[in-house]
Amino acid sequence: MGISSQILGEKVVRLAESDTEKTVVEAEKLDPTFLRKILRHPGGEQILVCFQCGVCSSSCPLRLINPEYNPRKIVKKAILGMKDQVLSSDFVWFCADCNACTERCPQGVNPSEVMKAIKNVAIEEGIVPAAVKKIVENLEEHGRLYPLEDFNQEEREMLDLPELEPDVKVFKIDRKKLLGDKT
Repeated sequence: MGISSQILGEKVVRLAESDTEKTVVEAEKLDPTFLRKILRHPGGEQILVCFQCGVCSSSCPLRLINPEYNPRKIVKKAILGMKDQVLSSDFVWFCADCNACTERCPQGVNPSEVMKAIKNVAIEEGIVPAAVKKIVENLEEHGRLYPLEDFNQEEREMLDLPELEPDVKVFKIDRKKLLGDKT
């Protein structure tokens, strides 16, 4: 696979011949501290071993659902310090932690652990998708991912299952730590 490069003032454009899109790297927008932040989290250190072979992307079952999801590109952008592009994308949150990539990685990298480290940086930066915030709110309020409704109880009754307590506080959540709340 050949790669062509052009330097356009402050911008570097690289295009792998097999890719259909150009990735613009704007030098002034790179964050040299981003990689160090990832490295501080468990599993994040593995990002340095990745040599961008693409096995993680070709192994990922999520690519069958969304071909634009590409763990290799996420890791490459993180290594380059493209913090804004990595953290503003929902792709980091797509990783299902199935470890198909880990089982096939020739370098022994655990890409799902790298994704967790990147998610942890996102949380520290206060960048959390609304769906994740809603899950945390439901866990705080109800002790479950979703509140039980009358329908759930009726369905349990039809199946001869015991009624469940509507709100069960199994554990205490540190919202500030989990979601990076500054308030």
